[in-house]
This record gives sequence, structure tokens and C-alpha cells, in this order.
Amino acid sequence: MNRLEPNALLALSAAFALLLVVLTTAVYGPQIGLIRNPLLAIICAGGFVLLNPRLERAMKRPERPPLISERAPGTAVWAALFPMMILICAAVPVFWQGRDYGLLVIVAAVLFGATAESAIKARR
Repeated sequence: MNRLEPNALLALSAAFALLLVVLTTAVYGPQIGLIRNPLLAIICAGGFVLLNPRLERAMKRPERPPLISERAPGTAVWAALFPMMILICAAVPVFWQGRDYGLLVIVAAVLFGATAESAIKARR
């Protein structure tokens, strides 16, 4: 079995945390969130992954390395904050029920998009 890539595992854990955010906002939020929140998560995460590299090139920014690097093991600890922040977003609807959580889903989707983009960069 090949060694698993840490950036891919980070993106996978962030994806499961984003799924939890979508589920908790659908259960504890208003009825419109049943359809809108999954669509928001897909569109925002996909848009971030597809459009962020183009925007960085257009702004002439230097290419960022993946979130987790083998040369700096401490980056794994810092990168673990991304899924943890998404899980905190998933806990918010449980305590404050009945509100619209569209912005919360967008924030979680962008955080997931950053980890997915990191996994794509590490694969290259």
C-alpha cells in the first residue's frame, strides 16, 4: 500500500466536516436550507477551487505551497485548524436553532476549498 498524502487526508477530513455543516444546517435551520445549503456548499467550494488559481495568476501573486509540507512538520498541526474550524461551524446550529445559516455554509465551503486546493497542489 502506498503512503497516503497528508494534504489529501486533510481535504478528506475537511470534506466530512463540511458535510456535517450542511447536515446540521438542514436539520436545525429553516426549511429552505434543505435545498439551498447543499447547493451553496458545492458552488462555493467548486468556485474557490476553480477560480482561485486564476485570480492569483491575474494578481501576479507567487504560487503558494501546499498547506502541509514534509520539510516543516509543524505545518500539519496548523493545517489541522481548518477541519476544526469547520466542525465549530457545524456546532453553531445545534445551539442557536431556527436561523438562516447560509453564510456559515459559505465560510465552511471556502475553508474546505482551501484544503482541496492544497491537495491538488501537492499532487502535482
